[in-house]
Amino acid sequence: MPLTFLMSLQHVPLPKKVVTPEDIRHVSVLKATGLIEAEIAPALDGSGKYKNARNAIVTRITKEGLAEINRMRTEESRSKLARRL
Repeated sequence: MPLTFLMSLQHVPLPKKVVTPEDIRHVSVLKATGLIEAEIAPALDGSGKYKNARNAIVTRITKEGLAEINRMRTEESRSKLARRL
């Protein structure tokens, strides 16, 4: 899940090289939604054919990404509190 991957990024030094296909997809989604900045190869090669990126480099979590992390933490805290009640 891209948001779980986003949360994991706050615990690693950036820039971070990503090489697994699933994580590269997460990076692609998070970059497209503006939650991170990353370097990733375009999905189309010079002839217009689709190709999978072999790696990506996450350079930073954006302000919007940090806000999303905080929102998820708040929701998680509320959920835990509701289960205790």
